[in-house]
Amino acid sequence: MSRLFHIGLNDIRLVFRDKSSYFWLFAMPLAFAYFMSFTSRAPSEAENARPEIYVENLDTGFLSLLFLETLGQEGVRPVGEDRKEDAKRGITIPVDFTDSILSKKQSVFEAYKMEGIDDARSMLVEVSLFRAAVAFNGYLVEHATAYGADMPIVEEALKEVMLRDNPVRLEARFAGRKPIPVGMNQSLPGNLVTYLLLNLMVFGGASIANERRAGILRRLSISPIGRVELLGGKLFGLMLLACVQIAVFMILGQFAFGVNMGDQAPAIALLLLVFSWVGASSGLLIGFLIKSEEKVVGLSLMIALPMGAMGGDLLPVNRAI
Repeated sequence: MSRLFHIGLNDIRLVFRDKSSYFWLFAMPLAFAYFMSFTSRAPSEAENARPEIYVENLDTGFLSLLFLETLGQEGVRPVGEDRKEDAKRGITIPVDFTDSILSKKQSVFEAYKMEGIDDARSMLVEVSLFRAAVAFNGYLVEHATAYGADMPIVEEALKEVMLRDNPVRLEARFAGRKPIPVGMNQSLPGNLVTYLLLNLMVFGGASIANERRAGILRRLSISPIGRVELLGGKLFGLMLLACVQIAVFMILGQFAFGVNMGDQAPAIALLLLVFSWVGASSGLLIGFLIKSEEKVVGLSLMIALPMGAMGGDLLPVNRAI
């Protein structure tokens, strides 16, 4: 058993003695994780939570200002002439907006789509605008119910109605226990899995191919080391290599990049170790089948990168759902 550990420790010593190993184990995956984090960014707040709408307010009464407050409550940010180019839609509040409502007459405002804005974003603003109109009419109904239909609408009384807690509230949250990961929360774990498989196959397969070509395995075959110890030692060395890479990435992800692992870190580490055993075994198999190191590297790339892409490690496949 001591020979098994000696072989594994010697292999990992040789790996880290080569300075280029640090690049492929740590620098390259981190660089890919950083740049690929931009492909799965969450929508920005300005576009997602509070889209902007251009408001041309021709009315000078208090009801038009309260209607603009209602727009803000519904997640729309009213903007003026200085931010007109950023708006998705525009509305024109008529001159007699306040007077018409105070005299219990219908008032109609004009809504239109801004030029150069796609229909999908414009439609979201239109839905929010419709909700704001419904909510504002609801405030007027609540005012009439609370103070009487014949009671004139007063600004302070209507504001009091608007500040009341809604009797019905909608609670929305992500399906499942956690939201869909974006940014570094997606790219760092994904690149760790991909490069973990790739490095184990490359380092494992290339080392075996090199030792076969140099005759090292032939010399070991006449030594007291058995085949099981030799294979187990090689596998042990690759598992140590995987443990180092997993530990570095999990520590950096948790404390440097804010990757949310919650209380699942032990389970994640265990799963990665099982996955590493598969990758290390595959690398040894390739090394025993192919003598050329260049062919080992090429075959490992052909296996690991497509698996990472199709499995959602490199690109988030849930974005297409």
